[in-house]
Amino acid sequence: MVQARPMRADARRNHERLLKVAVEAFAAYGEGASLDEIAKRAGVGSGTLYRHFPTRRALLEAAYVDRIETIAARAAELGERLPPDQALTEWLNELGAGMIQLRGLRALLGSAVGGGTAGDGTDCCDPLLRAVARLVGAAQEAGTLRRDVEPVDVLRLAHGVATASELAGGEGACLRRYLELLTTGLRA
Repeated sequence: MVQARPMRADARRNHERLLKVAVEAFAAYGEGASLDEIAKRAGVGSGTLYRHFPTRRALLEAAYVDRIETIAARAAELGERLPPDQALTEWLNELGAGMIQLRGLRALLGSAVGGGTAGDGTDCCDPLLRAVARLVGAAQEAGTLRRDVEPVDVLRLAHGVATASELAGGEGACLRRYLELLTTGLRA
């Protein structure tokens, strides 16, 4: 097995600067932020950006991996503290708020749950699918969630609710209301 060489100090600094600037750019302009502008603001050339992140998706994933893992971890925390149906609703609210605040996150989640590969272990959003699967399973076991609801269905619906909420108020003011309407329809 060949081990990857450690990154040189200057390459590591470039990588970290690119990620920092990318997070800011994606927050301000969404997933369509200019990659050339990201490179320029990070003080590197476009070639350096593409050496570190060969695709826009690779940069988006790297920019949001920590946030995705944090949101996923909240599912376990809420599951321990709240009844299953409330834990699911509160987690969906936090996920929706994250998608509104981190505009590129919605694009990542949308592509992750849009096809047939969700949960195959190859997508950066798989921690979210595992988290929602635990919450959905607990709510179904408690008898508060319909048995025909699949975890990927819930993520797809949460994606739609975040989009609708942002359209309705720009900053997601309707998110909690729309989630309540959604979860009412999912109840057993």
